[in-house]
Amino acid sequence: MEIVRGAWFDSPIGKLRIASTEAGLAYLELPRAGGRGFAGWLARAIRDARREEAFAPNRDAIRQVLEYLAGKRTSFDLQLDLRGTPFQTSVWRALLAIPYGETRSYAQVARAVGKPDAVRAVGTANGSNPVPLIVPCHRVIQSGGKLGGYGGGLDLKRRLLAMEQSVRHQGALL
Repeated sequence: MEIVRGAWFDSPIGKLRIASTEAGLAYLELPRAGGRGFAGWLARAIRDARREEAFAPNRDAIRQVLEYLAGKRTSFDLQLDLRGTPFQTSVWRALLAIPYGETRSYAQVARAVGKPDAVRAVGTANGSNPVPLIVPCHRVIQSGGKLGGYGGGLDLKRRLLAMEQSVRHQGALL
């Protein structure tokens, strides 16, 4: 039986839930989900798992998330355990290629994964991202420049994009 080790931690954007497996970081829940998403994700992604509350195995990921939210980190150095369909994982890999402080449209991501007509499916995969912030789904916007949706809410998406733009234009980390 697989073990999933999770922990809650406080951040500048609210209380976050994080979880990892032996393979790597598998889950990050933003505050807006209010603690409801973890059980559903676990049931879908890892059917036969034992849950443990454990801060220590998630310490490095928590540190990196907090550094990112403070504008002191522009990329993550974490092993990820991304579980989804082949299409979802291809979209998540494409999101990882979006540079800090830049955005891509859903259509651009669809082309990047070789499915130019799958714009809506890209949006659905984007919304199913189990590790937002680390896999930067907030960097995906509509073709016309509108923000589109975000699991953490549009206000948070706006704040994250503004923070990245600010750090990027300063030319150095804070």
